[in-house]
Amino acid sequence: MKALTLLAGLLPALAHAALNVTGSTCTVTPLPSTGSQEPDDTPQILQAFKQCGTNGKIVLTEGLFHIGQVMDTLSFNNVDIEIHGTLRWSSNIQYWLRSSLPVTYAGRSAAWRVGGTDIRMRGFGKALFDGQGQLWYDQNRGGSNQNGRPISLTLWHAKNVLVDGITWRQSQFWHTFVAHSENITMTNLDMNSTSNSQWSTVNTDGIDTDCISMKGNSSNVHISNVHCYQSGCAVIGSMGSNSAQPDYVSNIYYDNFTCTHSSNAAWIKTYSGTGYVRNVTFANFKFTDVNQPIYVTPVSDTHPPTSRSELHSPITPGNGEKESLLTLRCRKCIYGSSGCDSSRLKISDIRWINVTGTSRYNIGSAIHCSSAAPCDGFSFENVDIKNKDGKATKFLCSNIANQAKSGIPCTGTCPASWPQQLTGDR
Repeated sequence: MKALTLLAGLLPALAHAALNVTGSTCTVTPLPSTGSQEPDDTPQILQAFKQCGTNGKIVLTEGLFHIGQVMDTLSFNNVDIEIHGTLRWSSNIQYWLRSSLPVTYAGRSAAWRVGGTDIRMRGFGKALFDGQGQLWYDQNRGGSNQNGRPISLTLWHAKNVLVDGITWRQSQFWHTFVAHSENITMTNLDMNSTSNSQWSTVNTDGIDTDCISMKGNSSNVHISNVHCYQSGCAVIGSMGSNSAQPDYVSNIYYDNFTCTHSSNAAWIKTYSGTGYVRNVTFANFKFTDVNQPIYVTPVSDTHPPTSRSELHSPITPGNGEKESLLTLRCRKCIYGSSGCDSSRLKISDIRWINVTGTSRYNIGSAIHCSSAAPCDGFSFENVDIKNKDGKATKFLCSNIANQAKSGIPCTGTCPASWPQQLTGDR
């Protein structure tokens, strides 16, 4: 069998870095560091993907790989990708803001897009994705979503994919995102992004700050055996943000979740676009000290934007900070009371089964459905939520069809302006 070694560059400082090709297997070793200057391993990794990405295997050995450029790898076919080392994305924030790859949803973008058919990416519990997130949290200064802030890994137009045994630390933005894809299996993933400064991480979602989040046009998804710390746990949404593009979510099964000190446990949030959420099950949830365990709300506005560019164009509200129109219209409902009952995005057939745990405050659930499209087919089965301090627990409900048969022990109405996060008992 013929073996070929391609040195990554001609300079003496790079002489120890090699892409070794043996048959259909490409093995990449990292470039050595030279003083204070970070090397860039991206070219040799991309060459390996190109050369062995069809009916082959790519092996990234142990060691530290510096990723200084976007990776757009969308034509894999029957490939095994083994990652034994650390991928560390560069600290050049301006490059990423300028160059990250679009992923359609809400103006978001990615550092690495993976697409194709029959892709098996394994980390064996050794692979580490390091986004150097603290740099991003500090420069964002507690702001909201930032255009160009990259998602580490996005599955994009991918089919028949396994992602297994990868750890994320200090992600730049969302840890991973799946779009326009089918038959995706993701197992044994460990994600943690924690700020050590005064500035919070802000939206370092695991899958879309939420741990697992289903965005628009997701269907037939089963997610199980997940432990989430200090984040929204299992989420549908947000969706319906673009009135010109219907969003559909159906047949979602969340199973065996543990939520610790989370903001919410099992919740749904929508904008005032069109589409639906239907046939969603939250089953076998256990949680401790959760801010607001069950939460459903439409986030809506009576005058939706006419285009994507309008939706995401930066404008300046009264506080002087530039934000998108989408963000401000979100606030009209969550932080005010305007337009919360105008949403036409239907939510139906939602089940909470075997959901037990403690709430931080005296609210077990808060469900406000749009009066323009009341929710139906809601049900609680063996739901036991108690306040951690032993206070009486409230279950608030509005605009739920056939509420008396739902099993939801409604103790009062849920106002249109009910907040996503609580700061005390209500």
